[in-house]
Amino acid sequence: MPGLDETRPFIAVGIAVLTVSDTRTRANDKSGDTLEARIREAGHRLEARAIVSDDRQKIYDQVKSWTLNEAIDVVITTGGTGFTGRDVTPEALEPLFEKRMDGFSEVFHRISYDKIGTSTIQSRATGGVANRTFIFVLPGSPGACKDAWDGILKQQLDYRHMPCNFVEIMPRLDEHLQRG
Repeated sequence: MPGLDETRPFIAVGIAVLTVSDTRTRANDKSGDTLEARIREAGHRLEARAIVSDDRQKIYDQVKSWTLNEAIDVVITTGGTGFTGRDVTPEALEPLFEKRMDGFSEVFHRISYDKIGTSTIQSRATGGVANRTFIFVLPGSPGACKDAWDGILKQQLDYRHMPCNFVEIMPRLDEHLQRG
């Protein structure tokens, strides 16, 4: 059965949050605020937070720089996952992925379907790994951020979560680079 093994210690991880938007500022970034509050409430470290416009290169550059920062284990982006012309976050970040995480998108959509029905198909939420860093690409609504954190990330970023979690495999994310 999934659950917390209270005999294991909690291990805080470093997380960066990127809001992708042409219109949001720190004053009205409810999705970024939602993620920051949940990250801190869970006991993790918010290592960085930024807002960039819906521009492929700016999104890519910001996330890539964070994946090269040793203090950042996880990057969560919010915004730019829809189908309009300015929604380019998946296109910006999927080339960075060394490994895709198809299961993240599938579980996110299952959770989202329970709340918003078939409207969940209008999101291209995705996830992957780059430079030993987990990357999660979320829609821009606070509700979607809550669903992703509460339904997936909170558990998977907790070392005590069993039968497995992302934290316990973090030291092994670059094994493919260490082989002869």
